[in-house]
Amino acid sequence: VQLQASGGGLVQAGGSLRLSCAASGSISSMNFMGWYRQAPGKQRELVAVIFSGGSTNYGDSVKGRFTISRDNAKNTVYLQMDSLKPEDTAVYYCGAFSGLASYWGQGTLVTVSS
Repeated sequence: VQLQASGGGLVQAGGSLRLSCAASGSISSMNFMGWYRQAPGKQRELVAVIFSGGSTNYGDSVKGRFTISRDNAKNTVYLQMDSLKPEDTAVYYCGAFSGLASYWGQGTLVTVSS
């Protein structure tokens, strides 16, 4: 499975962006898919995951502001990011996880200006 992340860019604080992660194969067989981010000088951290049954989990810093969703028909996972803050600036990566393997996209840069 290959993942293509898109939708990053420059936005002012308080603004919104929607990231997309398009998979080359079916995502319905994945145990879960998620978004992670890595800011300069920091470790990669969880942003949000969505499980095959539809349940979701979010990192504490984005709860109430970000929403993860999936469209199995389009093999795409989305991350709606609202009320963006400068500390959300990072490269965002999408990942797909089956019981046997993990797959990562190339990352998309999100920059939030104050």
